[in-house]
Amino acid sequence: MDILTQTMRKEGFFALYKGMASPLVGIAGVNSLLFAAYGVSKRIISPFPQLSLKEIAAAGALAGAANAVLASPVEMFKVRMQGQYGMPGDKRLRAIMSEMWREWGFRKGVMRGYWVTVAREIPAYAGFYTAFEFSKRNFSQRYDGQIPVWALLASGSTGGIAYWLACYPLGTPVQYIARELKTIVAESGWTGLFRGLSPSLLRSIPAAASTFAAFELTREYLLEVTGV
Repeated sequence: MDILTQTMRKEGFFALYKGMASPLVGIAGVNSLLFAAYGVSKRIISPFPQLSLKEIAAAGALAGAANAVLASPVEMFKVRMQGQYGMPGDKRLRAIMSEMWREWGFRKGVMRGYWVTVAREIPAYAGFYTAFEFSKRNFSQRYDGQIPVWALLASGSTGGIAYWLACYPLGTPVQYIARELKTIVAESGWTGLFRGLSPSLLRSIPAAASTFAAFELTREYLLEVTGV
């Protein structure tokens, strides 16, 4: 709460949306790659449409690894923009991207933190899809396969919560990539790796709920229209 009040007092309400341009531009590509990779991964793991929860977790892990290709630079640009706290004349996304490319290049600049992102996304999306499928299947049994929209939203929320619970300690080094893991632990203890977990969980509920509901409703509509 202290960070929230200080940010609003020093930079105003819209400072809460600093860094939004990067995920806003990249979210369509990131989610498209994620769900496409998840679909392909399910077919690789099993030829049968109804996978076990263990197989769902494996497919989610593979999708997370593939998704890191786009998620890593999107996350990096977002963190760089948010890191301009209190600086006069905040740079726009285009300026941040150009600066990183010019000073560090592709591998050490744009893709900095890629392998940490891979390590985070693998357990994160294993939990993400497993929790969603578990909740969705329970609702499906209760409503004889006719799952209401609110149940899809609730199932998506459980997926979002599971995402952060599965990966949050690895999310902290991504945001502070210049600092070593042992430094964080030495300064704040192991609980330092979970600092900020509560707002992340709160944020994940509407985000994952809307993502899964939109995907499922769109998939059902296309299936009905195209028959594919």
